[in-house]
Amino acid sequence: MLARRTINRLFHCLLLICLLTVNSFAQTSAEPKQPKPESKPESKPESKQEPKQEPKQDDVVRVFTELVQTDVMVFDKSGNFVNGLTKDNFEIKIDGQVRPIQFFEQISAGTSNEEAQLAAARGASQNANGPTSTRIVPLDRGRTVFFYVDDFHMDPTAFVLTRRVISDFIDKQMGQNDQVAVASSTGQIGFLQQLTNDPLVLHAAINRLNVRTYSVTDADHPPMSEYEAMMIDNNDIDINDYFIRETIRANGGMMTRDQAESIVHGRAQSTLSQGAAFNVNLLSGLERLVKIAKDLPGRKILFFLSNGFLVQNRRSDTPTRIQRITSAAAKSGVVIYSIDTKGLSAPKMADASNEGGFDLGGTLARTETGERYAVQDGLNALARDTGGRPIFNTNDFKPGIRGAIQETAVYYLLAWKPDPENKKGGRFRNIQVNVIGRPNLTVRVRKGFFDVDPPTPVTAADAKKDPVPVTPDDENKVVAKKLREAISAAYPVTTLPLSLAVNYYDTAAKGATVAASIQIPGEFLEFGPRDGKIQAVADVTGVYFDDKGQPKANFYERLISTAPTSEMAANYHGDITYTYPTSLPPGLYQVRVAVRDDNSGRTGSVHGWIEVPDLTKGQFAMSSLLLGERTESTLTNVSNDSGEIGPVQLNPSRRFRSNSTLRFLVFAYNSTPSQTDHKPDLAVQVQLIRDDQPVVTTALRKVSTDSLVDLARIPYAAEIPLKGLQAGHYLLQITFIDRTSKQSTSRKTKFEIY
Repeated sequence: MLARRTINRLFHCLLLICLLTVNSFAQTSAEPKQPKPESKPESKPESKQEPKQEPKQDDVVRVFTELVQTDVMVFDKSGNFVNGLTKDNFEIKIDGQVRPIQFFEQISAGTSNEEAQLAAARGASQNANGPTSTRIVPLDRGRTVFFYVDDFHMDPTAFVLTRRVISDFIDKQMGQNDQVAVASSTGQIGFLQQLTNDPLVLHAAINRLNVRTYSVTDADHPPMSEYEAMMIDNNDIDINDYFIRETIRANGGMMTRDQAESIVHGRAQSTLSQGAAFNVNLLSGLERLVKIAKDLPGRKILFFLSNGFLVQNRRSDTPTRIQRITSAAAKSGVVIYSIDTKGLSAPKMADASNEGGFDLGGTLARTETGERYAVQDGLNALARDTGGRPIFNTNDFKPGIRGAIQETAVYYLLAWKPDPENKKGGRFRNIQVNVIGRPNLTVRVRKGFFDVDPPTPVTAADAKKDPVPVTPDDENKVVAKKLREAISAAYPVTTLPLSLAVNYYDTAAKGATVAASIQIPGEFLEFGPRDGKIQAVADVTGVYFDDKGQPKANFYERLISTAPTSEMAANYHGDITYTYPTSLPPGLYQVRVAVRDDNSGRTGSVHGWIEVPDLTKGQFAMSSLLLGERTESTLTNVSNDSGEIGPVQLNPSRRFRSNSTLRFLVFAYNSTPSQTDHKPDLAVQVQLIRDDQPVVTTALRKVSTDSLVDLARIPYAAEIPLKGLQAGHYLLQITFIDRTSKQSTSRKTKFEIY
């Protein structure tokens, strides 16, 4: 399966990625690093128009001009998904009125077909009763999973359980093509609150989850909890009398009942105001996370981990915020599963060290059960109103998460037209879905949505933006502004689809190097007349951020491709590749690159993570996996004296033809010389993994070092013929074993066969 190649020739392959390269079918040039002001081209082909800007309230437009889609899960008494239902089995009511179902489909989540089916349900297809999709190839896209940690309302034990359950999901349940993000309500995770499938980044995010000591209990005696304050504010007689009595006793009986009552109610109002402030920050962060998920394809799962919070606080707008989150989830395709991180807990036992007052009548003890359920109300509402379910009263959250992933894997998609006679915005529309004649079945559906979202208050967190040093001297120009917006976006902008490969390697000549290679598909660039030529112009900018979100390096380049004729420009389907290397100290980095087509105005962005190891510590490590493709056309590039195939260019898209050959190069660093011949004794193993299962595994093979002078950097290269492998997404995993020091290191990278 694997064919080895000589080392000296493969150094030429590495040389290619160290250069700034731009490939096009004709003439290409790089102008000085000054962005060109936005201007209209001399002339544009009439067939290509400037993309229209979508209205900011695109959800309102969708509700009134397209089909509205509702995803539904149906389960039997055993909790199993009910397959095989048809459109005629369902009835959907909006505000109690039956609406005709215009589109119906059973969908498997996390597939490429899901995105196409969702587009059809929004009105892009006229076939509402078409046949179900053909068999879906696994790993076409993967699932999107969020973990939102309520670190305003967690105790130390809950933090430990939370970190453990998220780590377990990443290590054991995260699929090969899944995208996962870990976020917190206080924002302590910071820049690492991003979607990725890199376990290194996700574990770094988890490690930032530290115990926060937020409390709404005041310092007076006896201590007053937020729940007790709420009961006092609601004029609960027993709790009022208890705190009034204890307040008088704590002051030596030197105050009247009216004075004590005033103090108690003042404390209650202060406590509730603190609790309301925490809830505002908690739910605002959750609402933002749900809303921006609208830009991601398919259904999204959000696990909300919290010790619970109070909803019935008259000093807060928590019920309204929960309703807004429910509406946003309906429009973004988000299903929330709430996890009560308190788990199973025993009732509090009174002891002499308790700072509370004398509770001889058991007043406070009776409130404990009510508090337990009260703080679960918000968690329960968020889960059930968004089509998910709560995971309560357990210390083992792993089965609940595993069950949520499984039960959301398949769902029914119903689409319907809104009432054309009722276009008054601002109302919350209630959704009810039934399976006709099957009352024994459980139907999970989102509770409803706002047809026009109420305005969301702007907070300090909303206003804060990451600094993106694109082109400081051109801050007011449209080009710089568009590129900056694309780089700052929460998720990659796909209007102009891009591919990015971020690689780390260390050479004797240049030391540690990080190279970002961006690939622009030529068919998405617009050619037009410019200076008497037919040209496409792309502005490329990129920023290297550290794990705290601080920019450490940036670049800007204007790429110009010239076509000999307009016919060749119209039919061009090649790719343009640009590579920018830089030196960075050891650490974890994210590279964000944005590209703007100057003629059409289309903008795209892409993100990638890379870890730069610290080789000075002497730890056994390896470079990134540098991938290229050899096709039949490269066979013509043969040296007369050696008869060997010439260098193969790095492929940033990591997409390879099914009849081609994948070539890779990797370096091992800090291997230990043996005591016999003073040379490293390295073995290597290669695996191809698909659908989380190895499809190719080689035996351990000794790495030859006979012809090497620099034993600190040991290269290994090979080729893998792809013929006979099924189209789809794969992982290439290379593992080095240092048999002298008994250490091992491995790297993985994704690629696709088409």
